[in-house]
Amino acid sequence: MEPVVNSYTDFKENVLPRIRDGGYNAIQIMAIQEHAYYGSFGYHVTNFFAPSSRCGTPDELKAMIDEAHRMGLVVLMDIVHSHASKNVMDGINMFDGTDSMYFHSGPQGYHWMWDSRCFNYGNWETLRYLLSNTRYWLDEFKFDGFRFDGVTSMMYKHHGLQMDFTGNYDEYFGMSTDADALVYLMLMNDMTHSFFPNAINIGEDVSGMPTFCRPVSEGGIGFDYRLQMAIADKWIEVMAMDDWSWNMGNITHTMTNRRYAEPCVGYA
Repeated sequence: MEPVVNSYTDFKENVLPRIRDGGYNAIQIMAIQEHAYYGSFGYHVTNFFAPSSRCGTPDELKAMIDEAHRMGLVVLMDIVHSHASKNVMDGINMFDGTDSMYFHSGPQGYHWMWDSRCFNYGNWETLRYLLSNTRYWLDEFKFDGFRFDGVTSMMYKHHGLQMDFTGNYDEYFGMSTDADALVYLMLMNDMTHSFFPNAINIGEDVSGMPTFCRPVSEGGIGFDYRLQMAIADKWIEVMAMDDWSWNMGNITHTMTNRRYAEPCVGYA
């Protein structure tokens, strides 16, 4: 049998029943936004408003989400607003002939590790584009919320690269903080919860940004949960060890290392 890319319909018919029967109550679907490079796992987005055509049609995606809801599953979308594909012909890079329509111009607009373009969140058109994109997926496809990818990269001008965050507040509220990105995240969370009070927004942050999960009304960034990436990394680490080499104190610390009363989600 020739290998094929999985489809929305196949996922609906063959995978969703297994998820339901396994006792799960939510799913996070990645690589939904259109992307040219399959090896990017959907993170080099070329069209933010189009479902990935390699997996089927928009109507087939809607049918998959409807079926998941019928089974009682919450459907979260892995959304990418932290960067975009640098492609010009099939992406939004150089959309108006300049490198700064949605992005920072020059080196600030290029993520050297991801080989992609970085948004200018202080740009009015960028705000309109990304905020409308957020509402579009909730309104049109009935997603129940999002897992926002790469939020640490958004919040800091250094993108969190080669940084070892210690918890010192100067690391979070200094000249390296991208205040425009924080404002965008606050606007996005406030808008989402205003139009869709039951929506769930999860942010992938590895810096430990204070107020990350505090409501916008209290001056927080407004996420419902922080994605605790260190937990999954710890499982990968201990799987390579003999059982008797596990450091239970270190494992416990990793699973409970969060700010006081901060809601977190961790991958198993």
